[in-house]
Amino acid sequence: MNRNVNSFLAMALGLATVSTVVARPPTPAPSVTRLTPPSQLFSLGDASLPVVARFLPGQRFDLQATVKAGGSAVITNAWFSVDGSPVVSTNPVTLKVPTVSGFTAGSRIATLRAYSSLVPGVHTLTITAQQDDGSSVSASGNFEVVGITASGRKARNIIVCLGDGMGIAHRTAARLVAKGSNLGKSNGKLNMDTMPFTGLVETASLNSIVTDSAPGMACYSSGNKAQNSQEGVFPDDTTDAFDNPRVEYAGEYLHRTQGAAIGIVTTADVFDATPAACAIHTSNRGLGTGIIDQYIDEAVPNGLTVLLGGGRKWFLPAYTNGVKQATSVRASSSDYTLPSELSSAWNVPPGVKGDTNRDVIADFVAAGFSYAPDNTTLAAVPANASKLLGLFSFSNMNVTKDKIDGRRGINGPNGQPVVNDYLLPDQPMLDDMTGKALQVLSKNPNGFFLMVEGASIDKQAHLMDSDRWILEAIEFDKAVGRALDFAKTNIDTLVIVTADHECGGINIIGATTKTKAQRDALLASNSTATQVVTNLIGNNVVQKFTNNIGEALRDKVVGTYDAAGFPVYPKSVTDGYPVTMDVDQKILIGYAGGADRFENFTTAPTPLQDSQQPLVTVAPLNGYPASAAFRGTADGYFISGAVPPDQAVHTASDIPVSAYGRGAAAYTGVMDNTDVFFKAMQAVLGGATRP
Repeated sequence: MNRNVNSFLAMALGLATVSTVVARPPTPAPSVTRLTPPSQLFSLGDASLPVVARFLPGQRFDLQATVKAGGSAVITNAWFSVDGSPVVSTNPVTLKVPTVSGFTAGSRIATLRAYSSLVPGVHTLTITAQQDDGSSVSASGNFEVVGITASGRKARNIIVCLGDGMGIAHRTAARLVAKGSNLGKSNGKLNMDTMPFTGLVETASLNSIVTDSAPGMACYSSGNKAQNSQEGVFPDDTTDAFDNPRVEYAGEYLHRTQGAAIGIVTTADVFDATPAACAIHTSNRGLGTGIIDQYIDEAVPNGLTVLLGGGRKWFLPAYTNGVKQATSVRASSSDYTLPSELSSAWNVPPGVKGDTNRDVIADFVAAGFSYAPDNTTLAAVPANASKLLGLFSFSNMNVTKDKIDGRRGINGPNGQPVVNDYLLPDQPMLDDMTGKALQVLSKNPNGFFLMVEGASIDKQAHLMDSDRWILEAIEFDKAVGRALDFAKTNIDTLVIVTADHECGGINIIGATTKTKAQRDALLASNSTATQVVTNLIGNNVVQKFTNNIGEALRDKVVGTYDAAGFPVYPKSVTDGYPVTMDVDQKILIGYAGGADRFENFTTAPTPLQDSQQPLVTVAPLNGYPASAAFRGTADGYFISGAVPPDQAVHTASDIPVSAYGRGAAAYTGVMDNTDVFFKAMQAVLGGATRP
């Protein structure tokens, strides 16, 4: 019965008319779900906890807040305050719609780009937002501007040598192989061992105790934590990987304020996490087309002067004369363009999404870069070159062992050196790249920031290829030697040697007790007497040897404690690397963070497949073992891993840092990874005494 009928009946009965009013529920109040820079004050409500975000005086970073509207309301206005005073900026506060799930339609992301403060100390950041029903919300966090003190003569150059994934045991293994040990004394030191100051670094990222390489490097280059897979940005609530709140890198800051140059040298693909985390701003380290384009698009405003490594596949146009290039991987899906307010505030080009036929090498050359496609050309780069691009492989460069074998004329299973299987065999060593980078960068009278990465220490540790990562660490140490030689003749240089994290949970457990010939005979016997079971590793069905046979092989070969002795690795008089890694008494590596694998005490004839190589699906690369679960299966014994599915993982272990030169004395004790940045920038901006 409706209300009108009720009223008529009431009147007919002489009763008072009662009108029913349904109260409209109030619109829910807005709420702030994210405030950037991140802080424990905002996230946990505790101002006594350590300040998360720290910046140099004048270092630029974006302010951002995500405000969730109540019900059907719309956020219409927002402003930021620092220490109670509204932020005054030539850059406007913009309001954008969150594109991740979980927000009402009227929610907005408020952003103010390229903010900076010159006032040292801890500052309170407050966001205030209003929605269209008049209700408002405020939330606060904090950040710190780290003071710089005048402390002597200033450093002019910073060289960060980063052994990706290199923990203490990686360094120890490299020393044992490169220098040897007798009667309890090392026969020599690595270059990194000679540095006078050493400490330990805590490696956690913004969102995990276990970091990946993107935030692992970004903490050194920006002074701030980043989330795993992100570099040069803080996390946000959009799906666009290139619009996140930015934080200015050391190289960018020094170029903008002092005219310094940036150099990046790596044995990885140059789009990879560590090199990109010195110059690229993205929340997705895997978007290669956009990352490579951002290198050149922002090279002029940010001072990029040297870029050396692998990754030619991203620089080649997808099509040439209408024909698809098999070695190009440029794609619109991994490309980028920047929001207009970001491009304007940071004074960088917006980029062009979808230009897959861009010839990026030609763009670098047009910008004044000399280009070296191989080692021969690199060696011939003239002394007056002022900018340098070198791309020596289609993706990651070949590892040390395979480059050295190629130079020695040692053939792999395909009847040619392994490097030839990748089509670009004339690749330089990391120390050669480092020397050439220093030649170019040293011409800048305003100094430079150079990052040198030994990338495949990590990549081969992931694959549990002990011989290959040990040789990678030795090659990396030779590059450290080049950096130290430069610093000794350019005394206002600070050299830092460290890692972004440890990889593999690696330690040295002993050495083989059988000669190489005896081990070969045991392996031949094992391969003819094995029983197998079928197991599932990830999505791969593999055969595993039963434990009784594997354990028998292990027990005859593995020597611990006294039985380990002092392994000897004879060196080549030509190149200084070990003649072979298959010596009679071979050091043995354990992987606490390892996956399932086989062990046969023998150097693998080829590396495993590298999925980033553009030709990995065709011969001969498709004939390489697909994973550690398929390496050594014919004669090795099965070792059950601690993690799934088929690669070793990063660990949360502290890693060593060593330093030499102006400001080096600050690198002692236990420090957060972001402290590495601030100690270096103190030396550059405020000075330091040289020990």
